[in-house]
Parts: sequence; C-alpha cells; structure tokens
Amino acid sequence: MKRIYSFARKPAERNYTISDLQELKITEKKLTMTNPANADEIRACKDAGIDLFVVGMDQIDNVRKIAPTHFTRVGSKWAQFGSNEEILADAFEAMRRGGDMYYTLRSYEIMEMMSREGIPVQSHIGLIPTFSHYCGGLRGWGRKADEAMQIYDTLKRMEDVGVIAVEAECIAEEVLEVINKKTSIVTFSLGSGMAGDVIMSFVADVCGEESEEDKPPKHAHAFGNVGRLHKQIHKERVEALSKFRDEVVAGNFPYKDTNISMHDGEKEKFLEALDKWKPTHQ
Repeated sequence: MKRIYSFARKPAERNYTISDLQELKITEKKLTMTNPANADEIRACKDAGIDLFVVGMDQIDNVRKIAPTHFTRVGSKWAQFGSNEEILADAFEAMRRGGDMYYTLRSYEIMEMMSREGIPVQSHIGLIPTFSHYCGGLRGWGRKADEAMQIYDTLKRMEDVGVIAVEAECIAEEVLEVINKKTSIVTFSLGSGMAGDVIMSFVADVCGEESEEDKPPKHAHAFGNVGRLHKQIHKERVEALSKFRDEVVAGNFPYKDTNISMHDGEKEKFLEALDKWKPTHQ
C-alpha cells in the first residue's frame, strides 16, 4: 500500500499509483480491472481481489467509502459535454472526488489540455463502440497490416500529447504484443489478448449475468452463472407477488397475525365514546 496525497490534496493510500502502472511495462506483472456499477459490486470486486476499478462519476463516492485504497478510473461519455471547458471541469471534479485517472474519447487537443493540468489521462484504441458507425460495425481491429499501423500511429500521437494509458479493445493479439513494447503508455487489454499491461473485463461478462437471448462479444468469458440466480430471483418474486394478489382477491389477506389489535377492553371503550361523541365546534 502506497501513501499518497489525493488530487484533492488529502492524505490517502492506494494499492497502486500511476508510477506502479508504468512499471508494469518493465516487470510484466499483470493486473486486473473491472467496472463495478453499484455498492454491492464494489464490495464483491474488492473481496475478490480485483486490482483496479473503472466507474462513472455516480459511483466514485461509493468506491471511496467501500474501497478507499483502490486505484479507480473515472470518465465521461463522448457526447456528455460540449465545450472543452465543461469536460475539463468534469475531469477536475472527478479527481477532487477521489479519481486516480480520467478517461476520455475526445480530441488530442483535449487530451493534451488535461495532461498539461496534471490529470492522468486514459483514452482508447482499436474498437471504439461509440464510433462503430465509421468502421462498419462492431468488429476486430488490426487484422491487416495497414490497420495495425493506424493503431500504432494513433497510440504514438496519444503518447505525444501526454496520455498515460489506453483501453485497447478487440485488437489482434499480435499487434498489441508488438506495439506495447514500443510505447510508454500503459495498455489495458479488453479482448486484445494477454499482451496488455492490465487485463480488463466487465463485471457482467465475468459473472455470467447475460441472458440466453443476449449475444456477448467474442472476448467475453463467464467465470460464473449469476444470470441463473437472476432468473431464480425473478421466478421467486413473481410467485410471491402472485400469491399476494390471490390472497387479497380471495379476502384472506391481511392475515390476523400481521394486523395490529387494540388492547383488551379498549374496543368497547372506543365504541362507547363514539356513541357519546358530539362535535366540539360547528
């Protein structure tokens, strides 16, 4: 555990720092990252020993309460803000609230602007779902040499503007293996093989929360079957609600043992008082 000052200038501790992540390129140690979406998932990821978190602004406060020492990336959606000033303000707010790195898909100009302010920036290479319209849909990247060179060129441009890390999504494993050795940027592999410095996956994919109708991406692998439990919970919930409705319709519920009763002898006193009642004002 490393003693630090947070970006809000508060004494804190972290399991990993930016420097630790950069050293992964030398040590070749692999870390794990996933995206807990609520307090229960944060606790589960913490208890499971997941190294790094990625959350939205709505969960950073929960992370700092439940897992105060976990390195956590916060970020914004591509179209969430219009101006450079708005997104920079959001990045500052994320860091003030305990973020350790800020994710953005915006321009090189904005990435450089944040980097100049001392904000550790993570961006994205390979498949970017937000921009899938431009590449003919969701698909693998870097399967041909010319596209592999485009990925490398993008990575080096990001390096030039001060980007610290990238999410490398659905890139051919051979490509990431080569380019990862030619950059100082920390790579987070999502469906891009084992060459990334950090291996990333989504909680829903890891836990097997998808339904049978869903078609998970190629890189998704379920290590559990939480979806089965969700179905069981739904079935139990429907059965309970149906019984409740049936008992109400039949005139059986509320049951006697669920009701509140007057103390002995009080009903008679109440009825007697009602018979004698007269309005105290007209």
